Amino acid sequence: MHASRPAARLVLASGSAARAAMLRSAGLAPEQRRPVVDEESVREALRAEQVSGTDAAVALAELKAQQVARQEPHDAIVLGGDQILELDGEWLEKPADLAAARAQLLALRGRRHRLISAAVAFRGGVRVWHAVDAAELWVRPFGEAFLEDYLAACGEDVLGSVGAYQLEGRGAQLMSRVQGDYFTVLGMPLLPVLQFLRDQGVLAD
Repeated sequence: MHASRPAARLVLASGSAARAAMLRSAGLAPEQRRPVVDEESVREALRAEQVSGTDAAVALAELKAQQVARQEPHDAIVLGGDQILELDGEWLEKPADLAAARAQLLALRGRRHRLISAAVAFRGGVRVWHAVDAAELWVRPFGEAFLEDYLAACGEDVLGSVGAYQLEGRGAQLMSRVQGDYFTVLGMPLLPVLQFLRDQGVLAD
């Protein structure tokens, strides 16, 4: 009998704790690398070119994966991810501080927004796959006292997510309705990613 081929290394080209946690909870053991990418400049360039939020999320995920893939052996699968929050055609960024988080949540209050999550994979230094998905979320018209309590309870944890909320935690209290895949809201189209990894022999079929 021939020995089975060892599974390819999975490298997550993202500094996101949420994406790493999703993969680990699904039974994977990704090595995490933070890509050296000037995301702010790239986003500004994409905005100037009037690129759609969907295409921007894919482009940023690809850029991250490509940057990390250059430093990895060819047998590694490098997975990059990105998320865009669209509010009436505008893109919101991760808040820089709690004051920015407060302003961002006030902008979202009582309104609908979209979260677009993309994943792009490289193998052997070549882009081999991508997936993108969107979810819609409605933020309830919360009061000022709730907002102050929310920010005090969450603290700087809100700075790690675009929109200044984490749906898997206290951020669920901000919402009146969510339409779409839960994992997409968290920052990755996880189910398509898992199927891709099965196709690549990383996971059992």
